[in-house]
Amino acid sequence: MYVVRSMLVAVCAALMILVPPCVASPAAAATAVPDERALADFFDAAMADGLAADHVPGAVVSVVGGGKTLFSKGYGLADVENRRPFDPDTSLVRIASITKLFTWTAVMQQVQQGRLDLKADVNRYLTAFRIPATYPRPITLQDLMDHTAGFEDRTIGVGSRSKDDVPPLADYLAENMPARVRPPGEVSAYSNYGAALAGHIVSRVSGQPYDEYVRDHILGPLAMRHSTAAEPVPAPLAADLARSYDYEGGAYRRKPFVFDNLAPDGSVSATANDMAHFMIAHLRDGRFGDQRILDEATARQMHRRTFAADPRIDGYAHGFKEQMLNGHRVLMHDGGWEGFQSGLLLVPDADLGLFVSTNSLSGADALTTIIPAFFDRFLPGKRTVPDGGASVMPVEGFYKLTRSAESSIEKVVALTSSTRLRVEGGKLTFRGSTWSPLGPGLYQQDGGTQRLALVTGGSGAAYVATDGPAYQRVPWWDTPPVNVVIVLLFAVTALTAVLGLPVAAVVGRAGKRPVPRVWRAARVLTGLAAAAGLVFVVLFALVLTGDTSILYGVPADVQAFLVLPLLLLALTVAAIAATVRAWRRAGVLARGHQVVVLAGLLALLWFCRHWNLLGWHL
Repeated sequence: MYVVRSMLVAVCAALMILVPPCVASPAAAATAVPDERALADFFDAAMADGLAADHVPGAVVSVVGGGKTLFSKGYGLADVENRRPFDPDTSLVRIASITKLFTWTAVMQQVQQGRLDLKADVNRYLTAFRIPATYPRPITLQDLMDHTAGFEDRTIGVGSRSKDDVPPLADYLAENMPARVRPPGEVSAYSNYGAALAGHIVSRVSGQPYDEYVRDHILGPLAMRHSTAAEPVPAPLAADLARSYDYEGGAYRRKPFVFDNLAPDGSVSATANDMAHFMIAHLRDGRFGDQRILDEATARQMHRRTFAADPRIDGYAHGFKEQMLNGHRVLMHDGGWEGFQSGLLLVPDADLGLFVSTNSLSGADALTTIIPAFFDRFLPGKRTVPDGGASVMPVEGFYKLTRSAESSIEKVVALTSSTRLRVEGGKLTFRGSTWSPLGPGLYQQDGGTQRLALVTGGSGAAYVATDGPAYQRVPWWDTPPVNVVIVLLFAVTALTAVLGLPVAAVVGRAGKRPVPRVWRAARVLTGLAAAAGLVFVVLFALVLTGDTSILYGVPADVQAFLVLPLLLLALTVAAIAATVRAWRRAGVLARGHQVVVLAGLLALLWFCRHWNLLGWHL
C-alpha cells in the first residue's frame, strides 16, 4: 500500500550521506559570515543546476547572519500556469512540518509565563478528552517536543479537501487518538499528533485558537506580515501563495491545496524573508529588533539538547532536530506537504541560518544536494565523536521504523519497509549500507557520515537509533520472509482446492461410488473460501504496491476490498463445520487434503487479523 508522503521528509538523513566522512577532531572553528555576493554566486549556480535536473519549477531561499538578512532570492516559477516568478518577499510557501517550530516556540512562551510545565502530565491541561494511562509514566510536554511520547503513527485522514471538512482540533484529536505503543521517553518516533496535541494545549491555556495565537505572539512581534497559520490563507495573502507540482509525463501537474486536520503540526504558510525574521530571533536568543518572542534564558533553554537515544548520535532540542554537519551543531527542521519541500537550519556557533523551499515533490532531491554543498562552501569543518554511550551487542533480525502504525490498516506497511540487520565480520549491514565499529555499541556508515547506535529500551525492546530515524526489532512472526511464506503456502494449497473441484466432479461422475452430499458441500465451501482468499491476495498485492492515497481517508474501493477477508472467514467457518459433519464419509487422502487446505485458510485468516485486514480498522 502506498501511504501519502509524510510531512517530515528525510532530507536531513539523506543530506548527511553527501558530506565529507566523519572524523574525530576538534570542534569546528568560528566561521566568517559570508557576504551577499558569495551567497548569490553559490545559489545562482546551485539552483540553475538543481532545479532543472530534478524537474522543480521554482525555489526560494533566505540566509541570515549577524542579526540581519544576508541574502534572499527567488528562483523559477511560483505559479507555472500564470508564469509568476518566485519572490522572497511576497511568495508564500507551505512550510509544512517546520510549523512545529512555531508550535514549540509557543509552548516555551507559555512555560516562560508559568502556564505550562514541561514535566507535567499533559492530562493536566486537557478537558475535552484524556490520554489513557497505558503505561505507569504519563506523557509530558517534553515527551511531545522530543517525539518520545510513544504514540503509534497515523496517516489516514490527516487532510481535508475544504475548510468545511476540517473538524475542530479538539474533536479531531479526541476521535483520532493514536494508540500508545511504547513507554514514553524510551526512543523517538516522529509524531504529528504529538505536535498538534501541544498546539491544542497552548490554545487551551492561552484562550486563543492556534492560528490567532501564532499571529499575535510570533508573527506579529517578528514583523512576519506575509505569513499566516490560518487555512485557507487569508484573502489579502491568497494571491501570493505559491503553487506546488508533481512532474509526470514530461509536464508539471498541479497539486491541490490540502487542509491540515492537525494544524499545529503543519499549517503555516510564509515567505522566505519572513522566515529570515524567525531565524534571526532564534539565533539572537529570542530577540528580533526591539521585540522579543522569548526571553534570553528561555530561548537558550529551548536550544539545549533534551533527548538522544545515545549521547553520541544526534537528538532533539525542545523540538528542534539536532544534527552535526561539518563539525557544526545545527538546529533544524524540514517539512514536506503535498508538493512543497522545505528546510530550515540554524548554526548557532556561526550565527548563521538558512531557509530554502521548493514547490515540487522532487524538490527533496534538490535539497539533498544544495544543503550539503552550502555547508561545504560556507561552513567547512569535520565532525566530532562525543564520548559516552553504552556497549550494547547487536541483535540480528528485522527492524521497522519506530514511526509506524499498530492499530490500523496502516500496520501492513511495515511488511514492505522493514529491513534486516546482519553482523558480518564485526561490521553491520543495515538499510543498504555497511557500518563499521566506531565505539562501544556505536557504528559509522562506510562512505557516509551517519552514525548508528544500538539501544536497549527499558521495556527490553531492541532498537537501532541513527542520526536520522530510529528502528525497532520485530518478532519473527512480523518479518517479511515469514509472512511471504504464509501467503505462498496458502496460495499453493488454495489452488489445489480450486482446481480440484472440477476434477473431483468429473471423477465423481465416472466413479462407481458416489461422493456423499455432505462431503461434497464441505469441499465446495472450502473451494469457495480458497477462491475468495486467492482474489484477496491478488488485490492485496495490487493495493500494497499501487498508488493508493489515504490522505483524505481510506478510499471506498479499498474499504470494499476489505469485505473479502470477512467473506473468507464466513466461508472457512462454514467449511470447517461441514468437514466435521462429513468427516467419516470421506477417504483418508481426501480428508488429508481437506485438512491441508483448511490449515492454509486459517493461516491466511491469521495474516489478515494480525495485519488489521479483518474488518475495518481505519
